[in-house]
Amino acid sequence: MKAKEIAELLNGKIVGCQDSQEELTNAFSSDLMSDVLRLGGECSLLITGLCNIQTIRTAEMAMINTIVLARGKTADEEMIEHAIDNDITIIETEFSIFKASGILYNHGIKPMY
Repeated sequence: MKAKEIAELLNGKIVGCQDSQEELTNAFSSDLMSDVLRLGGECSLLITGLCNIQTIRTAEMAMINTIVLARGKTADEEMIEHAIDNDITIIETEFSIFKASGILYNHGIKPMY
């Protein structure tokens, strides 16, 4: 599933890299960036409510190219600039982490665990 499809399913808005054509197959939901770092580059999509520059830096280190910011969180300019510089797509949604995860699971996105 592509980022555009995910944004549509989550009634979301894409910010950051707009033209990502990467096929996203699995996801991890967490607000604990230390848990995200343990994934070892095998995760396609991060769903989180943590909305700061550390989220982008963590995704960069964990080789995650798409982030869903849940609970109505919005990326600031610094986050967007850093995401663009690192080819990271950000999707903003009003949905909770639980609801976003459930919708994506029901549409074929696999969990990391």
